[in-house]
Amino acid sequence: MPISKPRRTIAVLAGAACLLAASPATTPPDAGGTPGRAPGTYTNPVSRSFADTYADPAVIRGDDGWWYAYGTSDPLREGEKKPHLLPVSRSRNLTDWTYVGDAFTAATLPKWADTAADAALWAPDIRKVGGEYRLYYVVTQTTVTPERNDSAIGVATAPSPAGPWTDSGAPVVGPRRGGGPDDFKWTFDPAHAVDTDGTQYLVYGSYYGGIHITRLDATGRRAVGEPKMIAVDNRFEGGYLVRRGGYWYLFASSADCCAGPTTGYSVYAGRSRDITGPYVDREGVRLDASRAGGTIVIAPNGNRWVGTGHNAVVTDQAGQDWLLYHAIDRADPYLDEPFGINERPMLIDRLTWTGGWPSVRGGAWASDGPQPAPGRRAPATVAAPPRIGPVDRSRSDEFDGSALRPGWTWVREKQGTLTGGALRWPTQDAELNKETNTASVLLREVPDGDWTAETKLDIDLGTDDVRNFQQAGLIAYAGDDLYTKLVHAAIWNTRQTEFGKEMPYAGRIAYGGTIVGPPAATTWLRLVHRVDRRAGEHELRAATSRDGRTWTYGGVWTLPLDADLKVGLISLGGAGATAEFDYFRLHRR
Repeated sequence: MPISKPRRTIAVLAGAACLLAASPATTPPDAGGTPGRAPGTYTNPVSRSFADTYADPAVIRGDDGWWYAYGTSDPLREGEKKPHLLPVSRSRNLTDWTYVGDAFTAATLPKWADTAADAALWAPDIRKVGGEYRLYYVVTQTTVTPERNDSAIGVATAPSPAGPWTDSGAPVVGPRRGGGPDDFKWTFDPAHAVDTDGTQYLVYGSYYGGIHITRLDATGRRAVGEPKMIAVDNRFEGGYLVRRGGYWYLFASSADCCAGPTTGYSVYAGRSRDITGPYVDREGVRLDASRAGGTIVIAPNGNRWVGTGHNAVVTDQAGQDWLLYHAIDRADPYLDEPFGINERPMLIDRLTWTGGWPSVRGGAWASDGPQPAPGRRAPATVAAPPRIGPVDRSRSDEFDGSALRPGWTWVREKQGTLTGGALRWPTQDAELNKETNTASVLLREVPDGDWTAETKLDIDLGTDDVRNFQQAGLIAYAGDDLYTKLVHAAIWNTRQTEFGKEMPYAGRIAYGGTIVGPPAATTWLRLVHRVDRRAGEHELRAATSRDGRTWTYGGVWTLPLDADLKVGLISLGGAGATAEFDYFRLHRR
């Protein structure tokens, strides 16, 4: 398949119920920070002092003045092998963290967790309601049904953020049946919120089933009423609600969380006056639509970090907002063996707000160098969009003749026809995915230095129905197993602009993607290329538009600088649709 359904790999992340017991807290460094670090700064990842991986972080400030963070059940260190059940850490300053212990042990696991089926606990959410602390979490296998994969949401309470934690004894949101036996919708990623009238809600869900919101009873231990979908299935997971300026903001992650060096996991936002939605992005596109909206909060930016997602939001003592999230170092993507557990340490970066919309570091996204630490007022900056230069007519084609202009070459057989001022190219029943490389590719040479490729694309994918995985768009190609592509694609019932990357890794082929802006019946696509000679890489950034004027600039993928890079067009993923390319333009800059 050219695009795999985004999904959390249950077999990889499910852990054995053999955990370390909670240990007494030790004292972390004070605000002076790590030795050798400039005063008042920090450098990601902030979990390095106690964990190599700390995925799906949830954070709260306790009454004792400490910040507490909770992570998904994984081993904390390379080579450790045994997972921790919701590991807990604490910090005075949000950047220097110390391991405290685990929220659960084998003896204190929820009684309804099916340990015989290797139940794991995932994706915690921590809140204080009244006089108690509540920890919500996913139980991946339960005894509620006799079947497998019957995930549910649980809650435990404690008098302090460090515990001890006591499970409530039953799911808050129980397993939700999908189709046949062992088929349940993914009841993952809980997040608690309290509306302005005091009503409690829980957000939960993932790709299989979508993100829902449900009302809770006064105890927070039971869902009541009818849940409502607020973000479309097959696109979002990891929902998190923030109240600001009269709006509720829904933060949600998208794309594959765990594709190693090609993980494109990213965070998007929509907002609503009503906590139950509908949530719309900056362009007014709903997050529960087939052509789903979502304003980018953070995406891979070309530095060491990919897979930047599953967030929490906190406000420091200076009134500044911060995004805590996990990411993957593309040079060290796995905890132990390749294609095993993805190594996802915890990061923190400033969350800025521009025109009522959140973005990490004003659109610069994940940091990999020293940054001003929380608790000190610092000016917010906004990253400028790329500068697009004039069109190079000698390398462009308006497709208004009876044949392609000189300079085009084909990989495999010629496809499509020129008619009506467009290149009409039916989607091929062929692939360009890992070991299956049967699709034709239309390419041309690129100039030295920086450039931007752009096309205007119409493709009859419709909406809502399943059309896996027809797609068309731009490709930066260095070989069948080394490329990036930006396509308008049908992924189950959704229509997405996916920016994917394929590369050889550890004797196999890795593929992953990130999502850019919402597509339309006509969608404009750009690949913005720059040369990073210091890193020895081609950087390619995706951009999409629904009107050819307002552009959404998305994530960055890199390719080796010595790759023989070409750029062009593709139309593949299954027969049944037709791509119409109005033009191909190459801009110099």
